[in-house]
Amino acid sequence: MDLGLKGLKAVVTGGTKGIGRAIAETFAAEGANVGICARNAKEVAAIVALLAKRGVRSTGRALDVADAAALKSFVQAVAAEFGGIDIVVANVSALAISPDEAGWRSGFEVDLMHSVRLVNAAMPWLEKSAAGAIVSISSVSGREIDFAAGPYGAFKAALVHYTQGLAFQLASKGIRANTVSPGNTYFEGGVWHRIKDGNPELYRDALKLNPTGRMGTPQEMANAAVFLASPAASFITGTNLVVDGALTRGVQL
Repeated sequence: MDLGLKGLKAVVTGGTKGIGRAIAETFAAEGANVGICARNAKEVAAIVALLAKRGVRSTGRALDVADAAALKSFVQAVAAEFGGIDIVVANVSALAISPDEAGWRSGFEVDLMHSVRLVNAAMPWLEKSAAGAIVSISSVSGREIDFAAGPYGAFKAALVHYTQGLAFQLASKGIRANTVSPGNTYFEGGVWHRIKDGNPELYRDALKLNPTGRMGTPQEMANAAVFLASPAASFITGTNLVVDGALTRGVQL
């Protein structure tokens, strides 16, 4: 299927590792120009170069997405370089599990407010786009109570509500908004890699919960996110797409 992404301009936060990197690479493979950000400058430069090898325009900047001014400046710079923005993917998470006030503040600023600020900064260009799309990366922890209950789960749930609100508010402008809720996703250097080495009992318990007997891959999550962002999903908006291998048991109505 041709997703219709060739020549479109996408911004992905947290685009150097895991799901974010897979999303950025999949956009580039589909012919979209991609701007990424992450905190490590060397990693940003390496992924920008990798994306460019796909024959698309790519750019990036090292920043902390909790820094509102830096995030806005980055979005503006991408729009200026690419001549607009068609798609934004809010991917970064603080992975805040700790229930103390620091955990709640971190989750609020990184998971929720970075997503709000990304959308707000990109809105002038999304409104001009013929293919405007917003994708927020939530989590199955936003759907049910699990070991990540607390700031992580609460803000992932808030992201779904926020994004579905955007879908309703922006429909008349032709801008779509959807959420992807990944299940447990394994990749080298990721949280489940660290848990596998540091807390093997928790890792084994997590595997037992999934009837597929495995965790997802970043590419499997990216496939869902890029599809929802693409013109091929032109009549899909306000959806929370759960990609979890039947991990969660709740019925999504």
